[in-house]
Amino acid sequence: MICKRFISIVLFAGILMMGAGATNFCLAQIVPTTTTGADLNDQGSFAISFGGHPLGTEKFNIRSSPNKIEADAEIELKTDQGGQTVDLKTNPRLILTPQFEPQTYEVSRKGAQPFHLEVDFRASPAKSRLRLPTSKQDDERDFVLPKDVVILDDNVVHHYQLLVDRFALKPEKKQAFKAYIPQEAMPGDLIVEEVGTEEVELAGQKETLRHLIVGADLAQIDLWVDAQNHLQRVLIPAMQLEAIRVKQ
Repeated sequence: MICKRFISIVLFAGILMMGAGATNFCLAQIVPTTTTGADLNDQGSFAISFGGHPLGTEKFNIRSSPNKIEADAEIELKTDQGGQTVDLKTNPRLILTPQFEPQTYEVSRKGAQPFHLEVDFRASPAKSRLRLPTSKQDDERDFVLPKDVVILDDNVVHHYQLLVDRFALKPEKKQAFKAYIPQEAMPGDLIVEEVGTEEVELAGQKETLRHLIVGADLAQIDLWVDAQNHLQRVLIPAMQLEAIRVKQ
């Protein structure tokens, strides 16, 4: 676990503990595009806000090939700490097999409280190594995880896009996944359920999007996805945290 986290930053993934069921209701359905390797190629930006105030941005890139899926991002967040503005710049990089089995993950943060974390999932147990500039010795841990574990790291929005792509592989509207949060060194379970379609206003325009709910013990995470399986909005109502894809 990355210690001494800024308390004013609400974590996207850190609230996920053991999966909880989501409320179900019926709405008219739109048929999503079936996910293929080519469909996974995606890039863009998310604008992240907390309590209605801008918090930062995430520029991400997801690339797929016959042998692997690669996903990386540049994340810049600004938070107030003791009356001072603190910049957090994070660069995560995840490599998966075409079957969404994680192979390697690394994430570095520059600026305030820097760190570098590497996780190797290619053998069992998975091996995690955390490097802090304030520590002379790396924090090394082993974890027994399933091969197809879902990676959802702290403050990494595009990991939810990969979850949406994984969800789209099967027709079931309610699916269970094993998950792992690298920065928290925390495995757990989650439930993803598609509950219908809704009209959502984004950038002043109304769009009809599919609504998915990620079940968690401490809070509900809402995802809105278009017919091409592109994640458009993430919302944690209880924590007033929101990420919206920036229109190109």
